Amino acid sequence: MSIITNLTRTWLTRSPKPFIFKNEYDEKLPFEPCENLGLYVHIPFCKSICNFCPYCKTLYSEEAMNRYIDALLREIRLVGEGHAEKKRVTSLYFGGGTPALAAGRMKELICELEKYFIITEGVGAELHPDNVNVQTLKTLKEAGVTKLSIGIQSFQEKYQSILGRKSVDVRAMSAALAEVSFETVSMDFIFALPEQTIDDLTSDIETAFANGANHIAIYPFIDFTFTKSRVRAMGNKQKHALLDKVTAYCAEKGYSRGTIWTFSREPHAGYSSMTRDNFLGFGCSATTLLREQFKINTFSVEEYIGRINAGKLPTSLTIRFTPRQRMLYYLFWTAYSTRVDPKDFEKFFGMQLKKMYGTELRLAKLLGFVKEENGVFVMTPKGAFYYHYYENFYTLAYIDKMWGIMRREAFPKEIRL
Repeated sequence: MSIITNLTRTWLTRSPKPFIFKNEYDEKLPFEPCENLGLYVHIPFCKSICNFCPYCKTLYSEEAMNRYIDALLREIRLVGEGHAEKKRVTSLYFGGGTPALAAGRMKELICELEKYFIITEGVGAELHPDNVNVQTLKTLKEAGVTKLSIGIQSFQEKYQSILGRKSVDVRAMSAALAEVSFETVSMDFIFALPEQTIDDLTSDIETAFANGANHIAIYPFIDFTFTKSRVRAMGNKQKHALLDKVTAYCAEKGYSRGTIWTFSREPHAGYSSMTRDNFLGFGCSATTLLREQFKINTFSVEEYIGRINAGKLPTSLTIRFTPRQRMLYYLFWTAYSTRVDPKDFEKFFGMQLKKMYGTELRLAKLLGFVKEENGVFVMTPKGAFYYHYYENFYTLAYIDKMWGIMRREAFPKEIRL
């Protein structure tokens, strides 16, 4: 897999140079000139640890979480202070972990961020199904949260068992969501589980929409090497067929496709913390993407708190992009939305997309991966599958390696990918 990703990277960046992440960072992050800037805050605490989950998380205790939230507030100040004016940002997302465990301090965090940023498109937060109760929802809404993402994974008992999850009380969840309304209620599901069928997935989709959701996300199962999961991923041929059936089903039902993995029942409903040109990340393992750099915070909660208490940013690694590397990163994540607008590319880089990647775009059209509509490149269902196929390679060759190292070392000297 690393051969495929390395060859693709070499071709698209026009250089054999690897992605080099070094143990360094800027004391003052240069985010002022960045447009379409988003915010992300990571809350790593969970009441129990799911064995399939690759994200940075740790077991919850009230004392540990409060120390962590105190450090988060200081990190926000470290990043925000010294900038003359408030910066307009698109959105704010709380991920984890289980951010709803910090519901009681969410308003405090949002108010601190609003000292330095003007949030224009709302605030999202991830929830475990156990968190979907009236009291927690009211606390989140009063804090300023406007969008929810509930990690269902599956309503099917056979898959809940495989994933080590307990069954969801659908009736109680639905009642709570009916009592406390939000702009977007998204429910997350995993597809490509062993022997999973289109009937399994359509049942999950309709159960979600019938019980408070107006948006769904269907993410592929990826078998990370450092997790303890024993679930075997579905073969690519079966996965391709299943993804095509899900896409066709949602189209037939009139559900709008927002990104590769998301569909909505209502036009205004949207939830994605990924499709941003630039973003600032706060908390352990959080990443920051700016015009010329990408940085990632330490995965260690204790080392994170220690760095913040010493008055330093908790950055573990930083990559300084070459222009072509930044273009590749931009295109990869912009394509996640299933659309790439050459005008946006030219505005961001000051160069024409077809001049930089004309050959690749012609090949993508010839292979049926994209079509051109009014000057915008739109991904086809075939292209969506191969995007997933490459993302799977990318994840296992790059992210799996990096996260595996960072889970063992708080501040690695250097990582080459």
